[in-house]
Amino acid sequence: MPDSDTPLPPIPASRAVPKKRTRLSLVWVIPILAAAVGAWVAVTKILSEGPTITIVFQSAEGLEAGKTEIHYNGVSVGTLKTIRLSEDHQRVVTTAQMAPKTENFLLDDTSFWVVRPRISGANISGLGTLISGSYIGMEIGHAAKSRRDFVGLETPPVVSGDAAGRFFVLKTPTLGSLDTGTPLFFRHLQVGEVTAYALDADGKALTVKVFVKAPFDQYVTPNTRFWNASGVDLSLTANGLSVQTQSMLSILIGGVAFETSATDPVLPAAEADTVFTLFDDRTKAFQLAAMDPQEFVLNFKGSVRGLTAGAPVELRGIPVGEVIAVRAQLDVKNFEFSAPVTIRLDAPRLGVQVKDMDPKADFATQRRLVIDSLIAHGARAQLQSGNLLTGALFVSFDFYPDAPPATVDWSQTPPQLPTIPSDLAAIEARAVAIMKKLDEVPYKQIGDDLRTTLAGLDKTMASLRGTLGNTDKLIGNTDKVIINADKLVAPDSVLGDQLATTLQEVTRAARGLRVLADYLERHPEALIRGKTEEGKQ
Repeated sequence: MPDSDTPLPPIPASRAVPKKRTRLSLVWVIPILAAAVGAWVAVTKILSEGPTITIVFQSAEGLEAGKTEIHYNGVSVGTLKTIRLSEDHQRVVTTAQMAPKTENFLLDDTSFWVVRPRISGANISGLGTLISGSYIGMEIGHAAKSRRDFVGLETPPVVSGDAAGRFFVLKTPTLGSLDTGTPLFFRHLQVGEVTAYALDADGKALTVKVFVKAPFDQYVTPNTRFWNASGVDLSLTANGLSVQTQSMLSILIGGVAFETSATDPVLPAAEADTVFTLFDDRTKAFQLAAMDPQEFVLNFKGSVRGLTAGAPVELRGIPVGEVIAVRAQLDVKNFEFSAPVTIRLDAPRLGVQVKDMDPKADFATQRRLVIDSLIAHGARAQLQSGNLLTGALFVSFDFYPDAPPATVDWSQTPPQLPTIPSDLAAIEARAVAIMKKLDEVPYKQIGDDLRTTLAGLDKTMASLRGTLGNTDKLIGNTDKVIINADKLVAPDSVLGDQLATTLQEVTRAARGLRVLADYLERHPEALIRGKTEEGKQ
């Protein structure tokens, strides 16, 4: 039995040991996984949607948020998301969501427009939208800088950016029948079209932009002339009636034509955006440029109806200039009306040559000598009719040796050249003079004298009838005398022959008197003005 007094071994003291716990509870695993999945979905969606852009339009007609698509070459590359008014309420701001991988489409010169049914010039576009609805068209630019906000075009571009060819600029005072899409012709071939036009800032002219397709753009040189080829060009010359037109299309909607003269030097093709003048017709396009024109004044006192600016000035049928302006003036001293007409003469441009001139004299001196010589030899300006149907007038210079002497006062600016009345005015003046003379004729006195003469003529005719009766009696008595003479005078005696001759003369005189009486009875006026040609026959 063990000893109870034996000490027991020491027992170690006990202490509490805390239980280890995990920091992340299983309860949070599911929300964390859900958030991760949501973030992955959001990032994937953002990456799959592409960039968001803003397009500003003038109107939202045909647009609908969530439905209207953006198309490029017939492929949908985006969708319109929102539509709202701008801060000034003048425009419409739209937001569009582009498709993935379209960042390189959105460049600084990329353009957008609303595709809807349009009829412009010879172009009819957007007819498919009548069924499918409007959509936004897109054309990718070529700039290096990217962009996210754009201003939509009001009209779609006529020529796509990747079309081969060049643009040129035309200047014209009036637009005429030109419009966007109007065809452009070269030797009656359609080689381009009008792409845009705008009024200049000063309002005096218009700028028309045209596009010439390749390879026809190589025929446009610095000497090329452009003219308005709209409608039908009619001209009546000595060769007959000439009708010219580019095509049936140009008759309906108009057109522009260009050509280079065969006499011009061969030059390289013109650079893009070269500026040309758009002439009214082909004739004006190929007129020679002015060399040294000088203005003169012609003062006409008659009517200038039918004379307009641009009317030709001719020297014996050869054009030497044109009319610049037609005005009117009134002299208050003598109350005389006249019409000063300003003309521009440029004879050297039109091929007029002067022989035997001093080669050392300058051109201005030569021109004065020529004009002074022409005026001294009777050269005068006159208005003549250029068209009987329209009544248009032109200025004609010709020589009139009987014209009053005249000189040119070169101190005036511009100098005044002498004129003579037109043929029609001269005829009218003669007619007026004749009418005045006719008004001076005393018709009443002549009538009274005629009545007195006719009354005397009636008495003369009565006396003549009595004379004719006596003549008949004389002729009867003459016959009796002849019979008695035959009885009293021997047949072979000289007295008988003389008596017969005398009686025959009396008979002839009586017959002549009877003829005269018959004629006067039929033509009593012969007593006043004599026997007419009809009566002499």
